[in-house]
Formats: sequence, C-alpha cells, structure tokens
Amino acid sequence: MATVHVVLPGDIDDPATPSGGNAYDRRVCQGLAARGWTVREHPVPGGWPHPGAGERAAVTGVLAALPAGALVLLDGLVASVVPEVLTPHARRLRLTVLVHLPMEDTAEARSLAAATGVIATSEWTRRRLLDRYPIPADRVRVAAPGVEPAPLSPGSPDGGRLLCLAAVTPRKGHDVLAAALALLADLRWTCHCVGPLTRDPGFVHRLRRQIAAAGLADRFRLPGPRTGAALDAAYAAADLLVLPSRQETYGMVVTEALARGVPVLASDTGGLPEALGHTPDGHRPGLLVPPDDPAALAGALRRWLTDPSLRDRLRRAARQRRDTLTGWAVTVDRLAAALKEATAA
Repeated sequence: MATVHVVLPGDIDDPATPSGGNAYDRRVCQGLAARGWTVREHPVPGGWPHPGAGERAAVTGVLAALPAGALVLLDGLVASVVPEVLTPHARRLRLTVLVHLPMEDTAEARSLAAATGVIATSEWTRRRLLDRYPIPADRVRVAAPGVEPAPLSPGSPDGGRLLCLAAVTPRKGHDVLAAALALLADLRWTCHCVGPLTRDPGFVHRLRRQIAAAGLADRFRLPGPRTGAALDAAYAAADLLVLPSRQETYGMVVTEALARGVPVLASDTGGLPEALGHTPDGHRPGLLVPPDDPAALAGALRRWLTDPSLRDRLRRAARQRRDTLTGWAVTVDRLAAALKEATAA
C-alpha cells in the first residue's frame, strides 16, 4: 500500500474540543493504517480555520519537507485557508483536500484548484463544491461518515429528555433552541446541550443570559463536552436528539443517535436530511424543520412531547433506520479508493 501524509488540525485528539471533523479524521487514519497504508500524521497547532503567520509557516514547513511525488491528505480546515502555501507544491506533491465544511470563498477556490483530488464528507457537500467552484466532477469523491454499532436507548414514556450535541456556537443554533423551548414552559422536559463551550465565549455568555431571562436555567443545561463513557451515557438517557443548526454539512451525531434508536429533530439544511435518511419503506426517523425558525422548532417539539403515537412511530422508524447505517469500514474504503486515484493521477 501507499504512504499518505495527513495534515491535521493540532487539536485532533484533544478531549476538551471534540468535533465531528476530528472524530472523522482519527477514524480514517486508523482505518487506513489497519488496511496496510503507511500513515504519517502531521498535526498543525493553531486556531484553524483562522491561522496566523506561525500556523501558515508550520504548514509550509511540513509540505516543503516531503519528497517529490508524496501523497498528501489535508483536512479542509487547514487546506482551504492557505492556498498560497499549497499552490507552490501543486506540481511537486499529490495533494488531496478532505472538505468537511465548505468555506465558499476565493481562498478555498484557489486551494481546491491546486489539489489533485477532493474528498467530500457528504453528497450535499460534493454538490455544493461543484456548484460553487469550476472543479471537474470526476475529481470530487464522497466518503460519508460511518457509525459504530451501539446499544438501543430505552427512552422514557413522556419523551421529555432532550439532547443537543454540538459545540456551542451560533452556527449550531442553540439560541434558536432556547427561544423554542421558552415557548414550551408549560410542558415537562429537560434539555442537555453537550459540547465544547470555548469556541465562541461571547455567544455562550449571551446564551446563558437568554436561558436565565426565560427562566429555563434549571431545565436547559450546558454541561460542556463529553467523550467516551460519559458521551455514551448522554445518548442512553436521551429520548430525542435535537440539532437546530443554521448550517450543517452532514451531522455525525444524527447517525450516532439513530444507531441507538433515538429519533432526531433537525434543521432542514445542508446534509442533515441526508444523514437522517429514510427507513427501507420510505419513512423519516425524525422530523425536519426550517433552520433559524424558533416557532417551527417549538411546534415540532410540542408535537413530540404531547403525541404518544408520534413518539412511537418515530421510535420505530429510528430502529428501522438503525439497521441500514453503514460502518466506518465503508468510509475508509471509499476514501482509500479516492486516494488511489490521486496516486495514479
């Protein structure tokens, strides 16, 4: 098998800053190594995707030290914001960019133009890139995230245990969720918003004030990030995963919830409908609502909390969808195939 040099954000294994992108990168690095690839990781510290001069110099140093013809897989958080670093190596190295979240700007356009290949983590992302940039369609491949099998979550009779699992940032829509739940104070529910609180401290401060002003502090909680057994316990205790994102390219937490038979209420945006999917007989294992619409989100939550027949139907659908989910082996196989094409190019 080939050798692949993987350029990653420096926080890939930091338990204080878990993310879907970091989990994906770690899974595919491990999967390639298990298939016989020689994987050379190059974590680059810094505030990606907002690098300073030091971070740019670090990526420059990594690429300059690689031998001519080396195969390089770069996380898009790094690659898409340093086109001036990638372009000088476009002929010397075989560069493949793994795009988790399209930046949709001229810098990313230049970076992807310098790449031999592009790997998107959802069909939605691939379509978005092809619509936005003049990239030949045969250069953009998809390797959607896999999911690990997990025990079924039992669920409670009233369905009132809500889980939101995402970094607390404006893009993830926690303020929309707080506004929606303020309209449901008459109902029984608790909501745990599990995820890093350090990405946007100003937003977290405003969200806490919003929660307190609505009188929800004892029901709407921000416990911070969870990993390992603590994360498994959060899923096991959940009745419904709520993901009110304003933008999302896939949403790995959606399939992680479905792997446990937990229905999902999510925004109808980006790759979330793709991740939610359908049962074999065509039913959604959850509900989709317009993004950035507290009233629509509140209406869907009220239906979930007050309609036992709806809860039963969505729980059955989630368990059926659980059986159709693909594992990480499929993801790694698709990514490996894309890398082999880059090797042959």
